[in-house]
Amino acid sequence: MTDDRTARRAADLLPEERAVGSADPEAQAEAILADSDEREDDRGAAPDTVLEHRTSDETV
Repeated sequence: MTDDRTARRAADLLPEERAVGSADPEAQAEAILADSDEREDDRGAAPDTVLEHRTSDETV
């Protein structure tokens, strides 16, 4: 993970993240990005969830 990517994520907190605050935004951003990367690499990595992949033809 690059420091630049972590710094950008720490600077661009989501509204709910901003509302509760963070003692260490950089560490929080690094953890969020690491989790995101893991889920991107392994679509089955999300705990207790089922990730569906549908095409536009399969939607209502």
